[in-house]
Amino acid sequence: MQISNMPSGMLGVNTYFVADEEAKKAFLVDPGGWSPEMKAHVLSSGAELAAVILTHGHADHIMGVPAVLADFPGVEVVAHEQERDMLSDTGFNMSEQFGSPTVVEPDRYVREGDTMTIGGMELTFLFTPGHTPGGLCIYMEKEGVLFSGDTLFQASIGRTDFPGASFPVLAESIHNKLWSLPDDTRVLPGHMGPTTIGFEKEHNPFV
Repeated sequence: MQISNMPSGMLGVNTYFVADEEAKKAFLVDPGGWSPEMKAHVLSSGAELAAVILTHGHADHIMGVPAVLADFPGVEVVAHEQERDMLSDTGFNMSEQFGSPTVVEPDRYVREGDTMTIGGMELTFLFTPGHTPGGLCIYMEKEGVLFSGDTLFQASIGRTDFPGASFPVLAESIHNKLWSLPDDTRVLPGHMGPTTIGFEKEHNPFV
């Protein structure tokens, strides 16, 4: 498995390209923007882009979706079912404020515990609301990797001062869903650098 971080958009969100090199299948996490260089990277991998997965619906994580779909028609867009309202409302998802009103219509809505297979990669979706009503994390148990979106950062957590956010809900999501994962699970967040579950359990000052 190959994981590439391609920071994108005005806020430099961590957009991850994840490819099964043997099966030649791949998925993309949170395209906050899209560029010719990002397209070239996907094409150079030789893997078919099968899905775009959104950890949540904020503008900085979704504004590249229309351009991705223009370059790769037919790619499945995946989000949590509780994120419908945010993805369909340019004020709620704050893309209006960025000057690029964006609406996304996922092809597949998931819920807690749903799974997805892309090539030889098994993905499990964890419902982690708090930063947004429909926040989710993507867990790959075999690889020991968690894509945490804006739920959990290195020694930090997602903001809870936005509409639809709640600190108690976010803290509960982290304690109930993420702290139960193995300590050596590698956490790849939506912003900042990678970390591990074990490090965050010991050192994160917010939870």
